[in-house]
Amino acid sequence: MAAAATSPSPTSGRANVPNISGGALVAVTIHIPTPLRVYTERQASVSVEAATVGEALNALTTRYPSLTKHLRDGEGKLRSFVNVYLGEEDIRFLQKEATPIGAAADLTIVPSIAGGAA
Repeated sequence: MAAAATSPSPTSGRANVPNISGGALVAVTIHIPTPLRVYTERQASVSVEAATVGEALNALTTRYPSLTKHLRDGEGKLRSFVNVYLGEEDIRFLQKEATPIGAAADLTIVPSIAGGAA
C-alpha cells in the first residue's frame, strides 16, 4: 500500500499534514476572523495545501495549535458555533469537513455571535 501524500514540510512554511483523502492538493486561503487572529500571529489569512476542508483545517491547527480548542471540541469535531464557508457555501450543507476543495480555494471561518437586546 502506498504511503499517503503529504503537504510540504514545516520548513517551507506549511504544515506537514497527511493527504488522507487522496484528492489533489490545492492551495487554499483560509480567512481568519478578527477574534481568532491572536492565535495565528495576527494573520488575517493563512495559506495551506489540502484536498478537503477538513485537511485544510487540520493544516491550519497543526501550524497554530493554540487555535485548535477554538475550532474543535474535545472529540476533535468542529464546534457547533464555528461556521466554515467554502467560497460562499456553508460546508454544513455540502459534505462538511469531507467537502473537496476543488477550484473554490477560499475558506472563511465565521464564529457565531450570540446576544441580542436585553
